[in-house]
Amino acid sequence: MNAGASVAPPPRRPPATPSAGRPARWWAGPRATGGGERGGATICLLGVGLLFVVAGLFGAGVGAARVARQQARVAADFGALAGAARVLQDEPAACARAAELVAANAARLVWCRIDGLDVLVTTEVIVSPLPGMTRTARATSRAGPLRG
Repeated sequence: MNAGASVAPPPRRPPATPSAGRPARWWAGPRATGGGERGGATICLLGVGLLFVVAGLFGAGVGAARVARQQARVAADFGALAGAARVLQDEPAACARAAELVAANAARLVWCRIDGLDVLVTTEVIVSPLPGMTRTARATSRAGPLRG
């Protein structure tokens, strides 16, 4: 080569496109490039999503059962206190008043009894945490005068 002679760069080729008759490797898709993707990530994602749905339903069922248990406790406490206010009248009057407050708290009076000056009340709340599943939450409470 001569020191004074300049060398011309090689001619540029146009980029390969599908319309030029020569498909580019990036344009031809995963099978032409040797990629082995067959939707495995999609199946994994669907499995994880299903797991989250099942866990959410389980959590909602447990939460509904806990709320029902607390509702039964509150109804039993209020029913026992209301019955204790009328314990000196007689058992039917005390238990009738207890049943009113239990019903006002969206529960059902299962059992009411007077033991001395104390009133014992048992209530239940029926809950359906999941479709097709029914559970019963029960609670018992005692109320009466202060001792000691």
